Amino acid sequence: MSDFYRYFKENMDALGLPAPESLYGTLQTAVASAAVLLGQLDKFGRKVTVRDLIVAGTRLEKLTVVGALSAAFYVGAVIGSIAVATGRVLGRGTSLADVMMLAHQNHLDRPWLRSSLQRWPGTYKNAPGRNMYRQAAAQR
Repeated sequence: MSDFYRYFKENMDALGLPAPESLYGTLQTAVASAAVLLGQLDKFGRKVTVRDLIVAGTRLEKLTVVGALSAAFYVGAVIGSIAVATGRVLGRGTSLADVMMLAHQNHLDRPWLRSSLQRWPGTYKNAPGRNMYRQAAAQR
């Protein structure tokens, strides 16, 4: 297991979200997986759930456990976790600016991403109640 994946998974686990190694095992596969998710969000809109994307045939079956979650919330958590893992591998912290820069550099930025990350700062940093984000996001 790479350091990147260990840190990525640790962040996703803290949010109660799955992080299959086959989708997120390296920075490259994590960025590619996030790009697939974002492409589907671009196609179907921000209201789409992870379950909707699975039904659409995106090969994300390993994410059925979070099927009812908003795909926008999940991909925001993925992008935040990519930034956290990258920051930890490189030995520095992660700020919203770091997340947005990483998203921009990897063509993962969207107009709604900043507001989503601002609403859920625990997706990329320790924040009070971050372990409750999954429940809160499922109720929206």
